[in-house]
Amino acid sequence: MDTASTLIRIYLFICRRYRGRLAAMAQRQSNNSDPDFTDEEVLTIYVFGLIKKRTTISEIHQYAEDHFSEWFPDLPSYQSYNRRLNRLSAVFAPLVEEALSEISCKEPRGKVLRIADSMPIMMAKGQRSSQAKVASDRLSSVGYCSSKDTFFHGVKLHLVVERRSEKLPVPERAGLTPGSENDLRALRRVLPTIEGGVLCGDKAYCDGPLKERLAKDQNLDLLTPVKKEKGQKTLPAADKLFSKAVSRVRQPIESLFSWIDEKTGIQRASKVRSYQGLLVHAFGRLAAAMLLLALNP
Repeated sequence: MDTASTLIRIYLFICRRYRGRLAAMAQRQSNNSDPDFTDEEVLTIYVFGLIKKRTTISEIHQYAEDHFSEWFPDLPSYQSYNRRLNRLSAVFAPLVEEALSEISCKEPRGKVLRIADSMPIMMAKGQRSSQAKVASDRLSSVGYCSSKDTFFHGVKLHLVVERRSEKLPVPERAGLTPGSENDLRALRRVLPTIEGGVLCGDKAYCDGPLKERLAKDQNLDLLTPVKKEKGQKTLPAADKLFSKAVSRVRQPIESLFSWIDEKTGIQRASKVRSYQGLLVHAFGRLAAAMLLLALNP
């Protein structure tokens, strides 16, 4: 699909969705309730810029100014555009849901294979993580990323996805928590809304009593690799094979996280300077990735 067609499709998608639920999230309490440069244009330029591999708001604004000034004649200055974008921070989470509604999943509910995992969104890492303060009063905190063996200041993006054959999985649930929050604790918040099928996770989600309760009350089979008991040096061969099988089933969510980061740079949030900016960064990039997935099924 060419660049102009992509931009038009994104703009039409956002315009259709904005008239309903999204507009309610961005109600204005001022005399300037109907600006010349519309909220739909603000959102379109940001999402489109991300899809075109512009990684910062200034790069996105410059890209629109250089190549699409005739399409957006009322484009404000970068500073004004940035303020408008942050005022729309509450719109991006529901925009993710609207984008996901465009992606079809055909498995019957009782046979769904879901995967749960998280990825860090880093505003600072290494030695700088302990001094970082941005949004620490609202959401971000210092956490540890085992896959990168580093401490970071930021948040975690948690996803519960539905696995699809020979395709990237599709998120069913998405949320942000402080970087320090345990993955299982985050998952517990959405478990009451999940019924039937299989849910796979890594060792962070191991919990025997929870597994039994989910199977009994929600017909939901929680599968995780086997953890060693205290003092146990090695696992039996059968447990090793089971853990390896679960890890293979989990692999698609790792592919999804890598794909989202490759397309949007979601993990690198060092330019974020506020809580609203953090919401724009996290959910805006997730929305762009899901729209890209919907536009290219």
